[in-house]
Amino acid sequence: MTAQNGKDLLVKIDMTGDGQFETLAGLRATRISLNAETVDVTNLDSGGWRELLGGAGVKTAAISGSGVFKDAGTDARARQIFFAGLTPDFQVIIPGFGTLQGRFQITGIDYAGSHNGEATYEIALASAGALAFTVLI
Repeated sequence: MTAQNGKDLLVKIDMTGDGQFETLAGLRATRISLNAETVDVTNLDSGGWRELLGGAGVKTAAISGSGVFKDAGTDARARQIFFAGLTPDFQVIIPGFGTLQGRFQITGIDYAGSHNGEATYEIALASAGALAFTVLI
């Protein structure tokens, strides 16, 4: 696999609830973290080695991004989702790999700005259900 361009990692938001996805505008940096809890089943017969129970534990995904305001529509949708506590579908396009899609809750929105610079924001999302991964063909 060759190197991928970071700007191609896109976070898309379901704008209407019927699968109409648009890129969350203005993001300059994005990050996705996939995690799985472990369930330790080490016992006296483990020979001093930790044993984990396969397929157990809670899987989570977290998405974060930061950027500038650019698109009133997606900015308004993000605020609506946050204040209403909604968990709509999001898509994350991972260049060279595929698309991760599922329900997320916006857990944080930070706004910032300086007197001689642009207004910026940061957004954080937490998975709110099972996720599907579609491999890039």
